[in-house]
Amino acid sequence: MIEKTAIEYKQVIATCKALFEKKTRDYGTAWRILRLSSITDQIFIKAQRIRSIQEKGVQKVSDPIKDEFIGIINYCIIALIQIKLENSSSLEMKFEELEPLFDENVNETFHLLQEKNHDYGEAWREMRVTSMTDIILMKLLRVKQIEDNQGMTLVSEGVKANYQDMINYAVFSLIKLSDKAESL
Repeated sequence: MIEKTAIEYKQVIATCKALFEKKTRDYGTAWRILRLSSITDQIFIKAQRIRSIQEKGVQKVSDPIKDEFIGIINYCIIALIQIKLENSSSLEMKFEELEPLFDENVNETFHLLQEKNHDYGEAWREMRVTSMTDIILMKLLRVKQIEDNQGMTLVSEGVKANYQDMINYAVFSLIKLSDKAESL
């Protein structure tokens, strides 16, 4: 089962990376101007929309929930890239410069997933997508609190680990949504 997860994970990330590349080619790296807190808020907007649609059972804007999960993944990766580039003032970067940073952050996050998946025995497969949405929102509130505390924590993991967890829960959600669509 863990091998199946690795294949599914890589398929989801390939979709996210393809979109990231196209948007980078369309818009450049305008997101480099954003402070980390602004990226966090952008992720929050996407997660809150998902939760709102889940609760209402109806949506008025046609953008699918899957696209919002992809957005969460890509914005979390953008946040992780911003952390790595915090000492760089370069706003405009080519995709070819960003691709290794994208891949590095994905690989670190996937490694974290493999370790947690081993310890938790793929418990996420029994979770509801609505619960994973709530966990993403909880992680966002944690990140906001850490940001409000200027990055200082007493015993908690920092923002990087929370962004990585959000990526993994969003990937899990997309896998589950894909499985659900196939089983209908």
